[in-house]
Amino acid sequence: MSWFCALNSGAVREVKKLLLAAVALALAAVSAWQYRLDLLLIGVPLAREVFSPVGPNVPTQWPQGPADPVQSADQRPPNVVLILMDDMGFNDVSLYNGGAGDGSVMTPNIDGLAQQGVTFTNGYAANAVCAPSRASIMTGRYSTRFGFEFTPFPRVGATIFQWMQDLDPSPLPPHMDLQALDTLPDMAELGMPTEEVTVAEVLQEAGYYTAHIGKWHLGAVSGMRPEDQGFDDSLYMKGMLYLPEDDPGVVNAKRPEEGIERMVWASAEYAAQFNGGEPFQPDGYLTDYYTDEALKVIDSNQHRPFFLFLSHWGIHNPLQATREDYAALAHIEDHHLRVYSAMIRSVDRSVGQVVAKLDELGLSDNTLIILTSDNGGASYIQLPDVNKPFRGWKLTHFEGGTHVPFMAKWPAQIQPGSSLQAPVHHIDLFHTIAAAAGAQVPTERKLDGVNLLPYITGEAEGVPHETLFWREGHQQSVQHQGWKLIRANQPEPVYWLFDLNVDPTEQNNLAGAEPTRLEQLNNLLDLHNSEQAEPMWPTIYDSAQLIDKHGGQAYEPGDEYIYWPN
Repeated sequence: MSWFCALNSGAVREVKKLLLAAVALALAAVSAWQYRLDLLLIGVPLAREVFSPVGPNVPTQWPQGPADPVQSADQRPPNVVLILMDDMGFNDVSLYNGGAGDGSVMTPNIDGLAQQGVTFTNGYAANAVCAPSRASIMTGRYSTRFGFEFTPFPRVGATIFQWMQDLDPSPLPPHMDLQALDTLPDMAELGMPTEEVTVAEVLQEAGYYTAHIGKWHLGAVSGMRPEDQGFDDSLYMKGMLYLPEDDPGVVNAKRPEEGIERMVWASAEYAAQFNGGEPFQPDGYLTDYYTDEALKVIDSNQHRPFFLFLSHWGIHNPLQATREDYAALAHIEDHHLRVYSAMIRSVDRSVGQVVAKLDELGLSDNTLIILTSDNGGASYIQLPDVNKPFRGWKLTHFEGGTHVPFMAKWPAQIQPGSSLQAPVHHIDLFHTIAAAAGAQVPTERKLDGVNLLPYITGEAEGVPHETLFWREGHQQSVQHQGWKLIRANQPEPVYWLFDLNVDPTEQNNLAGAEPTRLEQLNNLLDLHNSEQAEPMWPTIYDSAQLIDKHGGQAYEPGDEYIYWPN
């Protein structure tokens, strides 16, 4: 390969174009699905390198705030730091279970937020999948109110899933709408409507400096990007790798038999983007890189109110850990669990560094820090206990998919060791943050959340919500006064009814035993649906999700499952 390495970048690109053309011709000529799939997985990275090259790292230029404080930190509106984890299951935080991973992995910094602030024992994601949850967090609305119902999905992913199914038919086959796939816009165009008002826009109007770091997943074209939706600056996650796969400092763990795993590894790249500029390589392991940049934001804006949205990619697949974090967990024998646990270690370290920086600058007392996850842990990483003690996974409306880590710290207002048992939801973050900042909440649209602060402090009576909803196509659920209904209609109508007041882990389906309650909750869902918008783009894929088994375990007759529409 020395001749190839000696070529200049232009010549290398021409060679790659020739290789890509050869792959395309081979795909057109080959009829065997296995070879087609292999060629596709080769061709996707080649196409990306040819048509979307990633440059070397470019140091970010975060703007400098005032050199001296206009007001002391305790006299001005509070800083707000929203830390959003990706695919973090309830059992991935040691606060809830005494130890994550194999039971020995501690998350002292995440735990510390709750111990020094408030634990939301029954904190819920807005959806069981990432993008709709993020849309609800940003707007304080059920994302279905404005048609953001399905996660933006790349066409190549659907093709990979379909070809894998042709190679290895499942007893629970997926349903693919090829006609809808043909008309689906590019993934970059699938995003949040520009007319929606975000919490960043509200804080910007109130005089805050606003910064976004990490994952967005709410549209990548002009008008939908973070810098168009209220963020003064955005360090945007352009690729899905934590480090290049062949980096000497990384340890990888793959599940090539899983369609989502194949899609992610095939389409992943190591890339970032600042304020819509040219893509460039991050500087180090992605979680640590985002953290270092977050510390720069805090440093640069310590003398004015700021809103920092630190939207980590961790601990979403691809499973990649630093060698240092991996080495620190040598007692964990299972390689995949060890890599995953090392990733937990990295996001916990991130939280600790953010808190330490606020302490160093004397900003801690008047900074509201909120931490949560966009949904529960995923089945396709094939680790059985990530959502323990709850049933279900990401993509399902069982508690494992939506009951997530949820906590906040604000020493100036929240007593250490506080807890709120009543259900709270991602839609509440908009209102809580706006209220803390003294910002004006828009009134032209229906907002679904509430300000949680009075419930935390005991000033408000009752509970924040009598009723909460989740909807993604035919998979829909409602929780009302502790009763929960999940319903779907693929492959035929199915209902699960649970009394979470006495059965929080959803062991006893009461749909047959409680017809009156079932009718009541069905009516609530029907009324809610009548108020929602039509989806902005169609669902193209329905895949079966086992509820009590992960993706590496085979379906057996009698196993419960639900179809996830996307």
